[in-house]
Amino acid sequence: MSTPFPSSLPDPAQLAGLANQCVACGLCLPHCPTYRKTRSEADSPRGRIFMMRGVLEGQLPLSGAFVHHIDLCLACRRCEAVCPSRVEYGRLVEGMRARLAAEQSPLRRRLRRRLLAVAASPGQLRLAESLLRFWQRSGLRTLARSLGILGKLAKAEAALPELQPHRAIHDRPGPEEVGLFLGCVARLADSETLRATAFLLEKLGHGVRVPAGQACCGALHRHAGEPEEAEALARRNREAFAGLKTVIVAATGCAPALKEALAPAGIAVREATEYLAAAPGWENLHPAPLNTRIAVHEPCSQINALKDAASPYALLKRLPGAEVLPLPGNDQCCGGAGAYFLLQPEMAGKLLDDKIDAIRAVKPDFIATANVGCALHLGCGVKDSGLGSEIAHPVTLVARQLGFKS
Repeated sequence: MSTPFPSSLPDPAQLAGLANQCVACGLCLPHCPTYRKTRSEADSPRGRIFMMRGVLEGQLPLSGAFVHHIDLCLACRRCEAVCPSRVEYGRLVEGMRARLAAEQSPLRRRLRRRLLAVAASPGQLRLAESLLRFWQRSGLRTLARSLGILGKLAKAEAALPELQPHRAIHDRPGPEEVGLFLGCVARLADSETLRATAFLLEKLGHGVRVPAGQACCGALHRHAGEPEEAEALARRNREAFAGLKTVIVAATGCAPALKEALAPAGIAVREATEYLAAAPGWENLHPAPLNTRIAVHEPCSQINALKDAASPYALLKRLPGAEVLPLPGNDQCCGGAGAYFLLQPEMAGKLLDDKIDAIRAVKPDFIATANVGCALHLGCGVKDSGLGSEIAHPVTLVARQLGFKS
């Protein structure tokens, strides 16, 4: 795991030092999703590093074209997995984005921080959840869609699943107590997975604590170039989970950031499929058979940051009768990438098309993914393409066969 930058803005020399670790071998190029689509060196890790080094050292101007190529990066970190020089590209691009954000107008930065603040506030998330649920059930959504007035918000609105009435996840006292991280997008759009995770933990003999003071993991803030905001959230989470040895996180996109946030407090963060697949107690559980085909989508955060592609398969193979297989093309990003599919819809759409082709080829009953952002993005593609596959978290699929009701 890479060492995060301090909360203060990374200085150019620090970033240039990371960039200079690249030997320009080009082994990353065929693995980069954006390069594979554009065939432009400027949209490859090597090209972006060259441009970042030039800007940081004053050899290239800070132009709109440069910003475009940096923004087009998914930060999937696939390049890190194949880099012989072990360049910490994810850390480099986050640092560069922080410097670019600092160059923006005060108004634009205040607006971005205001939007990110919603993710950081449980109260504001609950309010947003109530408003969105009303939107979906009142007929306003149907009217707005028919009139075509949503504009750039149409993609975000379409990605939202049908929101159910809010159901709080409460502490479940018991032995071997672990914490449960709720996140921000997940507690709004995928509360079923959070409840299923608590259900399985309890079935396996764990007590579950759900601290009220926990906040967003901060990954969205780091990707948006707001490291100080991310560090403030890290402090809040360290305080919220103080006293616990282990915290379980169901969204792979949150796990790397939460690991970095809680490590100084000596708190271990475990991704849900990894923890549950290997937990003792399965000898006493007997999931009902699920005679279906399950294609596993491997999120970039799971294979490139957590470096664990095996755990979802290990958990799903506890289901009698299930045919569990990888979704073809798992080495490439689906285009979800946090908020990327909203900010870069054209490239995200091209990458999603590849996934839809893979789903058509495999014809699964379920697509299992452990990242809520990927689930939302894939869900849009499946719906638009008229495919009948259900998108579900591996934990949810297993919990259902043990009696969990959503």
